[in-house]
Order: sequence, then structure tokens, then C-alpha cells
Amino acid sequence: MNAQDSGFTRGVAGSFPGWRGGGSLGLFAIGLTVLLALPVVVVLLNVFVPTHGTWGHLAATVLPEYVANSLVLMLGVTASVIAIGVATAWLTTMCRFPGRGLFEWALLLPMAVPGYVMAYAYTDFLQFAGPVQTWLRELMGWGPRDYWFPDVRSLGGAVAMLSLVLYPYVYLLARAAFLEQSDSMLEVARASGHGPGRTFVRVALPLARPGIAAGTALALMETLADFGTVSYFGVPTFTTGIYRAWFSLGDHVVAAQLSATLLGFVFVVLLLERIGRGRAAFHGGGTRERLEQRYRLRGLKAGAAIAACVAPLVLGFLLPAAILLHLAYTSGDAQFGARYVDLTLNTATLAVITAALAVLLGLLVGYGARVNRSRIVGLANRVAGLGYAVPGAVIAVGVLIPVTRLDHALSAWSDALLGVPLGLVFTGSITALVYAYLVRFFAVALQTVEAGMAKVTYSMDDAARSLGLSAGRTLARVHAPLLWRSSLTAALLVFVDVTKELPATLVMRPFNFDTLAVQAFNLASDERLAEASTAALTIVAVGLVPILVLSRMMLRPHAK
Repeated sequence: MNAQDSGFTRGVAGSFPGWRGGGSLGLFAIGLTVLLALPVVVVLLNVFVPTHGTWGHLAATVLPEYVANSLVLMLGVTASVIAIGVATAWLTTMCRFPGRGLFEWALLLPMAVPGYVMAYAYTDFLQFAGPVQTWLRELMGWGPRDYWFPDVRSLGGAVAMLSLVLYPYVYLLARAAFLEQSDSMLEVARASGHGPGRTFVRVALPLARPGIAAGTALALMETLADFGTVSYFGVPTFTTGIYRAWFSLGDHVVAAQLSATLLGFVFVVLLLERIGRGRAAFHGGGTRERLEQRYRLRGLKAGAAIAACVAPLVLGFLLPAAILLHLAYTSGDAQFGARYVDLTLNTATLAVITAALAVLLGLLVGYGARVNRSRIVGLANRVAGLGYAVPGAVIAVGVLIPVTRLDHALSAWSDALLGVPLGLVFTGSITALVYAYLVRFFAVALQTVEAGMAKVTYSMDDAARSLGLSAGRTLARVHAPLLWRSSLTAALLVFVDVTKELPATLVMRPFNFDTLAVQAFNLASDERLAEASTAALTIVAVGLVPILVLSRMMLRPHAK
């Protein structure tokens, strides 16, 4: 149907100011936004439901601990990811030293390691019976009570694990910001007598502030969303509290109210990111080559730069990957074989379905905003993309409450009408879980597709429409072929995000339907770390593919 000839969409255009053509796709974008925002709305509405004293008990006992631990995690991760991400971004962008070309892309590799997998690896490595403490006792002749060793399974350990896997967010965006800064600004700083250090502090760092703020905000949202790391380390946070309220207490209202409180933290993070970005515009100098402009480092300075880049790469990827590989080779999961075929198929099924739907919906919504450039459709796109800021545990609660009620209503209707109850149609299958994934990761697909779509000139749309093609046929025959790279990138990113997602999967998976992430978590929770290494290593291997694609894309525009 041609949207511009639709009487219904013409009526919509009269009802909403600024509505401009492409009505069907615009309405689709708004409808999808409502569907994706529903879980968050459900969580917020449950804030006003009475809890018969349960909430008061939690507020007087565990809630202060949840707040304190969450604040410490946020502050610790903030300081760490900024220090690591900004320092490595500056060194690989602005300096010349041996190995710089390798570090440019290799520093992204820790993104392939989920925080909970990092926690499993380092626990085995640093625990009392692990190789580090065993070697220390043999070397020094110490007994079990003759020395002190820091406990990795602690709040500080959680900060370290999350910092090592999340600093690439800051590194990626800070490096992009440094690359876009004009040579003339830096040359003025040099002519004024500023060395590399003062140039970095007084010129480059203020100009890169928006990118650093955005990367830090992403890292903090992932920190608040984490469940596997803090749960395994025994650190009470909002995500562990939500899980316990749902499964231990059986109280979905309290779980929703804890989720709403966690959403408050997310809102604060987004607000701080906006404040950090400010109202000022930070413009770069367009495309540029910096090979001749880099500071050449020699001697101790070169050694220090190499060490600064090697440390996060080794601690964040090479060492945990080696630990997992050793454990998987020497011990591994005794059920490796047919059991892992099922786990891999379950994981791949969820990831493929979600990635395909996310990319398809992203194309429709992104093109809907392109052909209908109204404020309402633009706002709908932004709201639809906010799901990535919502932790998986919150989304799981927000999805389960309405979908469970829908399941019961459908079953009761079927029983009354046909005499046969339907059972749990949505929550008893992967349907509700895929819906939760779409709410969580749709923003990844939408933003990637929109970035590719922005490079397609509007003259191509005009030419297609002049030939009589509708908006839908223009998308299918013109834009979709041109956007295959962006679509593939979006599909890969969503695929890996689904593979790593733990809290939503743990809460919402159907009975007897486990994934690699759930298998690794269950085995590690039973202190069977050697067996958990097989599933954990598989998750890391899957995550490497899009990270390598992303690193290649990041370097290509700036290659000499």
C-alpha cells in the first residue's frame, strides 16, 4: 500500500503536527516503540502497588547495601575505565612507538569477554588452591595462615573485573574523538611551547570530553546491568536483589519496585552523560592523516607506552583466555559432546532469531524516520533505542508480568471456549525471551543501520519515488542492497550480545532450555570452574568475530 494514498494515515497527519509522508512506516515505528517501551512502563507502574510490608523490610535491611555497593561499583569503574581507556586511546592515536599498530585493534579484544567469564577465570587463577597462591607457598615455604592474599571474590574484585572488560567503550570513543581533532589546534599548542603532556591535558582532553562521557556512560550502564559477576562474587546489588525477590520471595511487585529503583540509577547516568557533553559543539577537522604528526617515543618513554597498552590487553584478554583454554584442555566439561550440541543450538537459535528480527525492524523503523521526518517519529525512534540502557533483569521483570497474565488469560479463554487449556504459550516457549532480547538490544541494530542509512543520499529516494515506487519498495529494492554491510554489522553485534546476555536468559528461559551462558553460570555457581571453562571459552570465541570486524572498520577510515 502506498502510504501517501492512505486515508487512515492522512487522518493521522491531520492529528499530529509535523507529520510528513511515509505514513505506514511512521505508524509502524510508533507502534514498535509502544511495544518496546511496555516492559519499562510496567515496571514503573508497579511502584505504586502496595507490598504489604515487604518493601519496608527490604528498605530497612538490604536496600542500603544495594545502594552502597552500586555506588562503589559505579565510582570504581568510572575511574578505572577513564584512566585505561583515555590513556591507551591517546597513546595509540598521537604517539609512535613499537607495536602501536597492533595495539590499535588489539585493545578492543576484552570486549569479547563477558564480566562473569572474567570472574570465573580469575577466581580459578587467584584462589587459595590456584596456581598463584600455590606457587607463592612453595617459593616462600609458607603455610596456609602465614600470609595474606587479597580476595578476588569481593567488591573490589568486581570493580576490577568489570573495568577490564568495559574500558574498550571509553577507548573506542575517545580514540575516535582524538582522530577527529584538527591538526591546526595541536600545532598551535606545540607552537605555544606545550609538550605532549600539556597538549593532552589542555587541548586534546577537553575536545574529547563528549566521546569520553559517552563511553563512560555505556560502561556504567553495563555495570549496573551486570548480574553474573556480582552474583558469583557474592556482592549484593540491585540485579541480585531483583533475582532473589522474584525467585526466592516469589514477589513480582517487589522485584518491579527494585527494578524501578535501578532505573533511577540509569537515569542519573544518562543525565550525567548529557551534562558531561554539555551544550557546546566540539568540531573536529574532518578527515586527516596523523602519521607525520605523532609524537615519536624512544627509550623509557616508549617502554612505558608499551607497558600501558600491554597491561590491559594481557589482564583483560590474553590471561583469562589462556586460563580458560588451559582449564578446558586439561579438565573441561565432562558433558562436552551431545549436551554441548544442544546448548550451542539453543544459543544460536536465540541469537539468530533476535539478530534477524532486530535488523529487519531496524531497517523498517530507520527508513520510516527517513521518509517521515516528523518530530513524533523521530521521538519514537529515540524511545525505541533506550532499551539498551535498561538492565536485562529489569526488562525480564517488565516482560514477565504482562506476558504471564496474557498466558493465563489465553489459557482460561481456551479452556472455557474449547475445553482445552492452551498452557503457557509465550512464557513456556522462547517467544517471551526473544521479545526481551529485542527490547534490550534493538538500539544496537537501529543505531548501526541508521549510521549506514545516513550515507545514502536523499536523491536516490527521490529518483525511486519518481519511478512510482512506494516507500516499502524503495526500502527493499534500493536501500536494503546498499545497507548490507551495516545490516551485517548490526546482526553480528546483536548476535554476540544475545550470546553473552545472562540475567534475562536466566530469569526467562523455558524449562529444560539452557544456553552456553546459563551453563557456564550454573557450573561456576556450583564451584565447578574447570567444567564451566568449556562454555565460557565458547562464548569468548563467538564474541571475537564482531570485535575483529569492528576493529577493522575502526581502522579502515584512518589507514594511510
